[in-house]
Amino acid sequence: MRLFALLLCSLPLWAQPKVEILWDHYGVAHVYAKNMEGLFFGYGYASMQSHGDLILKLYGESRGRAAEYWGPGPSDENIKQDHWVRVNGVPERGEQWYQQQTPEYKKYLDAWAAGMNEYAKRHPEALNEERKRVLPVTGADAVIHTHRIMQFSYLTNAGAVEGLVTGHNPALGGIGSNAWAIAPKKSASGHSMILMNPHLPWRDWFTYYEIDLNAPGIHLYGASQVGFPMLRFVFSDYLAFTQTVNSIDANDLYKLEVHDNCYMFDGVCKPFETHSETMKIRGRADETLVIKSSVHGPVVWDKDGMVVAQRTAGLDRPFGIEQYWKMALAHTFAEYQAQVSRLQVPTFNITYADKAGHIMYLFNGTLPVRGQGDSAFWHGVVDGTTSKTLWTKIHSYEDLPKVIDPPSGFVQNTNDPPWTSTYPTVLKAADFPPYTTAGRDELWRTTRSLRMLTEHDKISFDELKELKYSTRLELADRTVDELVKAAEQSDSAKAKHAGEVLKAWDRQTEADSRGALLFEIIASKLKFEVPLDLMKPFDTPRGLKQTPAALVALLEAASDEAVKRYGAVDAPWGDWRRLQLGNVDLPANGGPGALGAFRVFNYAPGNAPKRHAVMGDTFVCLVEFGSPNRARAITSYGNSSQEGSLHETDQLPMVAKKEMRTVLLMRKDVEANVESKDVF
Repeated sequence: MRLFALLLCSLPLWAQPKVEILWDHYGVAHVYAKNMEGLFFGYGYASMQSHGDLILKLYGESRGRAAEYWGPGPSDENIKQDHWVRVNGVPERGEQWYQQQTPEYKKYLDAWAAGMNEYAKRHPEALNEERKRVLPVTGADAVIHTHRIMQFSYLTNAGAVEGLVTGHNPALGGIGSNAWAIAPKKSASGHSMILMNPHLPWRDWFTYYEIDLNAPGIHLYGASQVGFPMLRFVFSDYLAFTQTVNSIDANDLYKLEVHDNCYMFDGVCKPFETHSETMKIRGRADETLVIKSSVHGPVVWDKDGMVVAQRTAGLDRPFGIEQYWKMALAHTFAEYQAQVSRLQVPTFNITYADKAGHIMYLFNGTLPVRGQGDSAFWHGVVDGTTSKTLWTKIHSYEDLPKVIDPPSGFVQNTNDPPWTSTYPTVLKAADFPPYTTAGRDELWRTTRSLRMLTEHDKISFDELKELKYSTRLELADRTVDELVKAAEQSDSAKAKHAGEVLKAWDRQTEADSRGALLFEIIASKLKFEVPLDLMKPFDTPRGLKQTPAALVALLEAASDEAVKRYGAVDAPWGDWRRLQLGNVDLPANGGPGALGAFRVFNYAPGNAPKRHAVMGDTFVCLVEFGSPNRARAITSYGNSSQEGSLHETDQLPMVAKKEMRTVLLMRKDVEANVESKDVF
């Protein structure tokens, strides 16, 4: 392999390959190209090799043609998906956005698609026959799909609409991430550091793809959702940024008062705008989809006399993909800010660090300018009969909460509101509109994050890894002592034994932790005397509201439940919480963020005693700037979803051991770890 590389380098420039992809032993593609078009081509080709079947599925869905390609699906799921995508105008708008790209970025998107199609041409046997119905892909597909996921999966989705209209919780509850940026003043080495730590479900469009991209003057390493032609989590020789889901409300639902085929608005019955689309359904007759829109936007709910229209911010901002690239390609903080301030990206907290020592937190997104109401008012279904609730403008970058180079030397986000982005706090909710963020009911993971950061005066790179993998439960630290005291003072042998288990427990969710399963049963039933105060994260909430007698009864019931489920009050966590993919089945460590774990895994829902992780650590990356930079990474479910790939589950044993791979940044190190190679 090295001889081959030397021979290639000895060729005249016109004869040297334009694109090379070196695949390492964990299925990470290291793309080397002579220009940006080649880089996009290689990125597209590598994406298809690693996740081709999944990408074709997602692109087919984003086109609004899943039922056409694959039939109605179980419970007509493909038809419902197509309805959602088409009602919100995703395919048409995405095509328009593609046409609006600059000639330069349009070429790059076409090169991305060309790379995908080239893989399909070279390796038709590697792709599922049904998925190949989507081929060929186009540059527009990348825009359409990114648009679908950003605005109509993250900002809103069909499940969230149903949840809000019917009064149930939205479908994407629990999605979250961790992010830290450490300034030189708080770093043991005197260099900036960053933690990228998204938590998403281990399936479908949530899946992350890790890749290394190189061209003259460009070296980017990171990850993004499969099928995205840019990196959302990325570092270069100069800077890094990561993201977490935020609680920005950039989408609103409006209840309409309907009479025949018109709706009341400011005292006038206005006719709906309507148009029809033909939906082809494989194995069934075609269907006609009638799409109605009000001044607010499309009607997304029309059942049982309830008609609701949806208004989504940022549908006039087509350059999100380009903005991501230009953010990543910036060399200075000023260049980065010039790009992020365009607000083409509709959501996410963005956490930043650079080699020069700057750190930043931004509550990013397309936040509507509203004339009334707080977050609770806008989170529900609002009155659509008046122009008083119809927003038309978006807040500027200057309006959004942000923290730059704070005295604390760190910024963090764990999906908490902006006010706790550093500590001591520097942002005040009163300085921003009351609808800025909905916040969260519990902040145990946030408090754990802040506690670890403030307890350490200086943090080394190795300590950064150690802290990232902490499974200690903040909620346990706040409550176990009171539970133990109540048990010790009781006459109940069962409660006393449960108290002894909790007292001996390490308050962690390590695989061998005994007491975590018992505490998990108890935790959701605990109530506090002093409620949460965001400005006092270490002191609130506090004081259990239950009487000692009630706590004893709770311990007795939890003890019985633990024995029933797990065979013992002190069963080890990892015996019943598992990391399982394919044929790999290992004891897990890490727990739900709702319990205050920073090392997050959520396990399959239901009452089965043995449950496997379905959400939590996905792509994790630690970076320390220096000469040279150093980084470690892991992609929990492997870097390929293709059936039969060697890289579907190969990193899971490392996840179980809290190990990370050393990121291969130098070409010589990549070449020393090559599994295979593609040359174009």
